[in-house]
Order: sequence, then structure tokens, then C-alpha cells
Amino acid sequence: MQKITSIGLPKIYGINGEIRAFLPSFIEKLCSYDIDIFLEENYGVEMGFHKEDYLKANNKVKFVPHEEIYKKDLVIVLKAPKIQELEMMPKKSSLISMLHYDSRPKIVEKLKEKEIISYSMDSIVDDEHNRMVVTYELTALGGIRAAFQEMKKRKKDFFSRNRGPIKVTIIGMGQLGVRAGRICMSFGDEALLDKIIEQDLPGVMVQYIGRHITKHKNLLPDIFSDTDLLIDATRRIDFSKYIVPNEYIKFLKEDSIILDLTADPYDASVSPIQVKAIEGIPHGDVKKYIFEKDDIAYNDIPSQVSTKHRRVTLSCSGWPGVLPKESMKIYEEKLMPFVDVLLKKGHNITLTSNNRFERGLYRGTLDYFLNLNQYEDKI
Repeated sequence: MQKITSIGLPKIYGINGEIRAFLPSFIEKLCSYDIDIFLEENYGVEMGFHKEDYLKANNKVKFVPHEEIYKKDLVIVLKAPKIQELEMMPKKSSLISMLHYDSRPKIVEKLKEKEIISYSMDSIVDDEHNRMVVTYELTALGGIRAAFQEMKKRKKDFFSRNRGPIKVTIIGMGQLGVRAGRICMSFGDEALLDKIIEQDLPGVMVQYIGRHITKHKNLLPDIFSDTDLLIDATRRIDFSKYIVPNEYIKFLKEDSIILDLTADPYDASVSPIQVKAIEGIPHGDVKKYIFEKDDIAYNDIPSQVSTKHRRVTLSCSGWPGVLPKESMKIYEEKLMPFVDVLLKKGHNITLTSNNRFERGLYRGTLDYFLNLNQYEDKI
């Protein structure tokens, strides 16, 4: 068994507005294991925590510089490290992170080159292939709350009894889409919902469209012309193909809003280029996720992508990041059973284990991702 003797928790860099760090309660849960725990200097400060908070939770904690963190046996960080950070890691060390193998080919290549034993949180799934380390609820809530706040400011008849119901069209009928629809019914905001009820205003109507609709593009004009909020909650297999070409955005009303919940980025360095499901919308982050039609962010979209037709768009690389403490509490609770498996068994895990967390963890490995066709329970 390859025993893990040290854990490193680095800060997240390179994503505007991203301040998330694991809470002291997560560090406290590691007290019962015989391991050395290293946190990057000033870890958690942006979330209001200090060195003393982590030391009080676990007196085995040591604080070290950024580059030292990546030299530990196991590195745990919510957002995927940069390539230069992966370069710091010793060969055959291990990593738990949101690695998104399917849409991050450069990261996959670097993991292979460095022989890093990786576990992608977004790929850890149960026997029915449902994600086990995820917060669909906060992903949907963060985006929908922001979208309705913008709609409230922009839609002139939002508080008029003479308007009809607000019509939401959701592309994608998976876990994220289902939660998004439910949250839309409450406007993602209890105070706003109370005001709507108090003034006896029409509420929200939600319609879902899946592949059986989007593949028939001739149907989109009628659907979009009656849509106030268009939400992308899709999970694609081919990231080089659009679900909604830019030319169909023109059928949305001028005051319609587009909400991108999926966080898929553009990548023009691969061939064919990687694009968003809705062609021509910007890619935002926690610091800036609201884009006007003339926003300079459109200049950053690859030239091969059409941006001719535009609507006010909300897009964020990680919507739970707008609710940092709430989301990290959820990730702590969901991730801990998998960390427990690794700290007790090392990397000697199998898909045939009687432990459902071990089976799920194995499906999060790069080996499983690269060799899906070799496994009977392939997706």
C-alpha cells in the first residue's frame, strides 16, 4: 500500500473573485489520522479565517509557502491547479480537485506526464453514475438568484400585475437542470418571492428542452421568442459543438437574459476549438459574471466564434463561489468519506470494492477516464 503521510491544502490563484478554502471544521476532521497537514500561508484569510482558527481545529497544522504545498503526498484544492502548479508536484504524488478531464486536455496531458495519481471530484460518481461530490443546489441557486436580481432591475413591467408569467427555458434535463427549475419557482430569493406573493403578481413558468428539441433548430425561434430567461444546464460529450448557434439568439426578446450555469470555458488552443453550448456568450468568474451586450469581454472570445447576436448574459466559472462558506461546508461533508478511503487504504483502491465510496473514488481516477471502454460499467 502506498501510504499517504502528508496533505497539502493550497490557496486558489488565477480565478478572479475565487476565495474559497476548506473550513477549519474540515481540518478538525483530519485530527484522527496519522498524517502531517500543511496549509498555505494565509490560507482562508479571504473567507475571514486566520491561522489561529485552523490551529485550534487541529494543532498538527503547519503553514508553508505556496510552492511547498505542492510537494506533499496528497494535494487537495477545489479548483484545478494551473499547469505550473502541477509542475511543482513530485512524480507519482496525488491530487484531489475539480479537474474536469473531459474539457481540460492540457491538464490531462500534464497529469499523465508527471504520473500524478489524480481523483477528479467532478468524475466521482456512484453506481448509477450520479455525481457524489457536487452541489447542484448552490450552482443553480447562485446563478438564478443573480439572474432574477438583474431581471428585476431591467424588466420594466417586472412588478406590474398586467404582465404575464415570467417564462424560463432550461436547456438540459439532468440533475442541475431539475434543481434550476425548482429554484426558479421561488426566484432564488425568499424576500423577492414574498414581495411577488404580497403584490399578487404572476409567478414563473418553466419549460425544459432536451436533445430531441435542440437537434431540430427550426423549433427554437418560437420557443425563444417567448422566453424571458434562457438557462444552459447541459452536460455535453462533444465540447466542440454548439447546442444553440449564435444566430438563434436573435429570436430572444431584447430584454431576455441568458444564464450560463455550466462553466464550460472556450479553448482555442485545441483542435477543433472548445466552445460553450450557447455560441458567442462570454465566460465569467466570481468577480465578474454579468455581461452587457457591449461588454469588452466579447473581445476575449475566440475569433472563430460568432458573437453577432447578444443579450445580457450571466456566466461564472463556479457559481457556488458566490456563496463561499455555504458551498465549502457541503464540499467538506461530501468529500470527507473519499479522503477517509485514501488515508486508510492509500491508492490501492478497486472498482469491485464493497465500499461505495471506494468504487466512486476509483471512477474519479484519470485511469478510469482514459480507459472507460475497458470497464463493464462504462457510462
